[in-house]
Amino acid sequence: RAKVGLTELVASTADSFTLSELGSFGGLYQVPDGEGTPVLVSSADGVGTKLKLAFETGRHDTVGQCLVNHCVNDILVQGARPLFFLDYLAVGEMDEDVVKEVVRGVAVGCKENACALLGGETAQMPDFYTPGEYDLAGFVVGIVDRDDIVDGSRVESGDVLVGLDSSGLHTNGYTLARRIVFDVMGLSVEDELPGTGRSVSDELLTVHRSYLPVFRGLLGSDDVIHGLAHVTGGGIPGNLPRVLPDGLGASVDRTSWQVPGVFQSLQDGGNVDRYEMDRVFNMGIGMIAIVSEDDVQTVTSAAAEHGVGSRVIGRVEPGKGVEY
Repeated sequence: RAKVGLTELVASTADSFTLSELGSFGGLYQVPDGEGTPVLVSSADGVGTKLKLAFETGRHDTVGQCLVNHCVNDILVQGARPLFFLDYLAVGEMDEDVVKEVVRGVAVGCKENACALLGGETAQMPDFYTPGEYDLAGFVVGIVDRDDIVDGSRVESGDVLVGLDSSGLHTNGYTLARRIVFDVMGLSVEDELPGTGRSVSDELLTVHRSYLPVFRGLLGSDDVIHGLAHVTGGGIPGNLPRVLPDGLGASVDRTSWQVPGVFQSLQDGGNVDRYEMDRVFNMGIGMIAIVSEDDVQTVTSAAAEHGVGSRVIGRVEPGKGVEY
């Protein structure tokens, strides 16, 4: 019965290249025309212990959006746009309402990213998962022309780092965040998280932002984007170096943006040093674009057009790693 309720959700994400329906053993998707030398790009990820907040609050629709957006961002940094997505939901007990809400979130994320939800799997494993809990993973496949792959090879010394605002913790650092909020600060999900003006549940379940709308029109033959870094686990120090060529590092100015209240609240509440904060959380910067000085305005204007704050946060320079 659960599958019957999901059919309409899945069908709502289909496009002209979707060749199968929910219930097939495999999903069929025609590779679109128009790519000179098409390269498929894939990624898989989960939502991590952010799911614990969904269990505790009974709010199950946002984690699906987080899952899709995280995966889309991971292939976006290589210049790819998503084609289709598959989800894997493993449950202890089959609560049809919960399953539908989770998949609804996945479907919303797919529609917002113009990505077909091609299929997935819902597994019931009562001997493996505690009643009321589940795990969620996702798999995205995207496409990019070989000549348009963003691999950091165009990054050079003197390039500028443009940081784009995150929408909160995204999907990283929740084990530490939950320990601070619930164990150290003694808050409940309904309590206000100090410095945010929002409840713990509203703040910590904020959807992981997709940056595809900002960059969709900037990727391609104009070479505006020299590199992109999705700031996930490891923070800026752990993710920015992944897109820098050998011999190049980056200098980041921590004073160039205001760290959102949620991170300051966690740092103060848990007495966490800045070094640890920087390596666990995104600290308010969810994506970094590496561009030439002449293209900074192009990126910041595109971000503003889609309601995303952005600013110059540093530069590429000879060296290794990230210096603050």
